[in-house]
Amino acid sequence: MTRLLLAAALLVLPLSARAACSGHSDQQAMTCAQGTTWDRESATCVPVTG
Repeated sequence: MTRLLLAAALLVLPLSARAACSGHSDQQAMTCAQGTTWDRESATCVPVTG
């Protein structure tokens, strides 16, 4: 019985943590190195041109 409860807890805890953190990816701040800027389309820092 103890093993069953432990197994259930190990399955449920990561799911509850993921649910608590979902929907925040659009609120993160990205800092790029000097001379580069964040490109939303490629999700990377790209060199500034011009």
